[in-house]
Amino acid sequence: MMQVSVMNMAGEKVGLVELADSIFAAPVNTPLMHQALTRQLANARLGTHKVKGRSDVAGGGRKPWKQKGTGRARQGSTRAAQWRGGGIIFGPAPRSYDQRMPRKMRRAALCSALSVKAAEEKIVVLDKLAVDTPRTREMAEALQRLAVSSSALIVLAGENTNVERSANNLPDVKLLRAHYMNIRDLLTHDYVVIPQDALAVLEGILG
Repeated sequence: MMQVSVMNMAGEKVGLVELADSIFAAPVNTPLMHQALTRQLANARLGTHKVKGRSDVAGGGRKPWKQKGTGRARQGSTRAAQWRGGGIIFGPAPRSYDQRMPRKMRRAALCSALSVKAAEEKIVVLDKLAVDTPRTREMAEALQRLAVSSSALIVLAGENTNVERSANNLPDVKLLRAHYMNIRDLLTHDYVVIPQDALAVLEGILG
């Protein structure tokens, strides 16, 4: 079992906690993480883009001039693609970009990403994360005392209105409940800040 320090919001070490090897010391599978990230980005696409083809634009029912004898190229409709106002050839149409991925593979990708963070010592475990009133400055100072020097993902066990409102205005900080842990947020933030109650929830999901 991997042991890491437990910190309080004052930046003081208050104990040790063991992290499950199956989650924080799992084999790092880079292609699997890439596949999970690609799937998440693809599933976020709406796929509602559309242009009008030749059959969708109005007009063009009459042949513009006779087939032969004019000296001009033959034309069948003024709504063909080469005409102004004509339809678009092979343009985008509504479609689904959804990709499927088995749950075990998704969880294995999360464990790989968390293992990378643990190996880089970018996981900060707190004894508890709580503020009396919503205050952005207090949250910023707490992260500074914890030596979180760049972007951070704060994982919560559940709803915590004061903490959420305190961190929402920090540009490089994102709050996420443990049940919504995902590969994109893990890979796009440098540090992962996890209170012990959220750590228990996360280990229950991935363990």
